[in-house]
Amino acid sequence: MNTMTLWHISVWEFAALAAAAMLVGFSKTAVSGANTVSLAIFAAVLPARASTGVLLPVLIVGDVLAVLTYRRHAHWPTLWRLFPAVAGGVVVGTVFLMWADDQIVRMSIGAILLLMAGVTVWRRRKATAEEEPEAVTSPAGRIKARSYGVLGGFTTMVANAGGPVMSMYLLSAGFRKLGFLGTSAFFFLIVNVSKVPFSVGLGLIDGRSLLLDAALAAFVVPGAVIGKLAVDRINQRLFEQLVIAATVVGGAQLLLR
Repeated sequence: MNTMTLWHISVWEFAALAAAAMLVGFSKTAVSGANTVSLAIFAAVLPARASTGVLLPVLIVGDVLAVLTYRRHAHWPTLWRLFPAVAGGVVVGTVFLMWADDQIVRMSIGAILLLMAGVTVWRRRKATAEEEPEAVTSPAGRIKARSYGVLGGFTTMVANAGGPVMSMYLLSAGFRKLGFLGTSAFFFLIVNVSKVPFSVGLGLIDGRSLLLDAALAAFVVPGAVIGKLAVDRINQRLFEQLVIAATVVGGAQLLLR
C-alpha cells in the first residue's frame, strides 16, 4: 500500500472520504445499494485498487450496525442457499483481480449492475411481490439464487459492489422492507469478513490502511442512525424505487468514470 496515498491526502479529500463513510452507514440501515456512490468517492480520492482495501473495513463497521438494528428480520433459508455460490464468486473475483486492470473491472461490474436492474424492473412488472420470500423453494428459484450468488460474490470481491446485485435478487425474491434489510445485513457481514484474508493476500489491506479506516469508522455511526430514522418514513414502493435507482446510478458511474 502506498503511504503517499493514505497520509498525504488533503483536508477536502478526507472530508469526501468521511462523507462516503456516512453514506455507507446510511445505505446499510436504509437504502442498500446506495454505497456504490461511496465506492466511486473512495476510488476518486485513492487509487482504485487501494480504495477497495480501505473501503472494506468501513463496510464491515456498517454491516455490524445493520445486524444490530435488523437482526430479527433475517431470512436464513435464503442465506444458506446463497453462501456456497457467493464463495465461488469470491474465488473467481480474486483470480480476476490478479490480471484485470481498473478499466476492465469498472466496466464489467457497471454492465452487470445495469443488467440486473433492468431484469428486476422487467420481472416486477410481470408479477406482484409476495409477502414472504419463496424464491429458494423451487428449482428455478434455486438456479436464480446461485446465479445471483456468483455475481454477488464476484462483484463484492473485485470492487465491493455486491450490494446492488444482491439488492436486485432480494427485491426479485419478494422481500419486504425489514426482511430485505435484515437478510442483507447478515449476508454482507459474513461475506465481507470472509473477504478480508483475500484482500490482505492481495496487498489491499495493511496496517496503514487500517489506521485510515479507524479514522473513518466514526463517521459510519451517524450515517447508520440517520438511515434507521429515515427507513421508518419510507414506504415499500418508494424503498424499492430508491434501491433500483441507486443500482442504476452505481452501474452508470462505473461505466462512465
